[in-house]
Amino acid sequence: MTTVANAPKVETKSAKLGFIALTDSAPLIIAFEKGLFQKYGMTDVQVVKQTSWAATRDNLELGSAQGGIDGAHILSPMPYLMTAGAITKTKQPLPMQILARLNTNGQGISVSNKYKDLKIGKDSSPLKQAIAGGKKLTCAVTFPGGTHDLWMRSWLAAGGIDPEKDVEIIVIPPPQMVASMKAGKMDAFCVGEPWNGKLIQEQTGYSALVTGEMWKDHPEKALSMRADWVEKNPNAAKAILMAVQEAQIWCDKPENKDEMSKIIATGKYLKVDALAISDRSKGKIDYGTGRIETASPVAMKFWNDNSSFPYKSHDTWFITENIRWGQLPADTDVKALIAKVNREDMWKEAAKAIGQEAAIPASDSRGVEDILGIKFDPADSAGYLKGLKIKKA
Repeated sequence: MTTVANAPKVETKSAKLGFIALTDSAPLIIAFEKGLFQKYGMTDVQVVKQTSWAATRDNLELGSAQGGIDGAHILSPMPYLMTAGAITKTKQPLPMQILARLNTNGQGISVSNKYKDLKIGKDSSPLKQAIAGGKKLTCAVTFPGGTHDLWMRSWLAAGGIDPEKDVEIIVIPPPQMVASMKAGKMDAFCVGEPWNGKLIQEQTGYSALVTGEMWKDHPEKALSMRADWVEKNPNAAKAILMAVQEAQIWCDKPENKDEMSKIIATGKYLKVDALAISDRSKGKIDYGTGRIETASPVAMKFWNDNSSFPYKSHDTWFITENIRWGQLPADTDVKALIAKVNREDMWKEAAKAIGQEAAIPASDSRGVEDILGIKFDPADSAGYLKGLKIKKA
């Protein structure tokens, strides 16, 4: 494929990008498979499978020069936690930058079949019956302080269950969730697709909810790169971003959903039945309870409804929640941290360069959000935190 005229003059043609076997890694995989990185001058991009979010973090700490990676499909809070030095192995800050959101929606909280009679849904409070008498339930998430950890904690807390006291939260990599539930290692899990769909295919559990029912069009994964790489190669970073944005547009077209699912389902990527991906990506959701949605309004989105734009208001929620649960110190300067990490300026430049100026939102805040009936005002995150009954901090 020849490079297009509007491609930036790149400082390097090489980059290594990590991904986890999840449906929301599709923009990176499609950008690679459809030659979009090459189209914008990045002729030597590798898209490398990671075994877990911890491995993604470790490889970002190494960087490609030491056999690691330069950037990744990542849980949106992780670049903040790494930049703050909260989760790095060295406990030293590793400055990261978020270039785009990769998707909204598309995760699920699923429960073991042994709790089928409790009919647990958006309201988690029926689980209280299962923890009566001091029994602790085990709930699995994918990384401490990551999106799935925050969805699980928010869902439990909204139902009056204290995630710090009433349950044990364990960490399991996404591709291992279904097998681990089958083996009886947990009572509930929160993970991205296709693993909730796969659980129901295997009749091992059921979906209490898809996360868009908790918070409509919530932010999820991000495209993030090491800040030193972006600073050294700003044009190459922009070229990668242009390719990923174009892939996001392609992934959101209904006529491409089956092809997308077939491509990412293969062994080198998700290694799963394409149907486990395609149904839920089209909004056809079988909850495993007899409830089937044929056109869910909260299916995964990659580009539509500003899904790709990295709203600073959303990052404010992620940081605030990590303060809530003790992953970040209470005196964290939220605005300063966001200013370091969030590159909405580069996102806008890239969108203009691919002819998507009309997709640029008027504001870097989406305003007040409703999360399980609790209002989050990004302009008053301290007030939000103060008003929460269940918290660690």
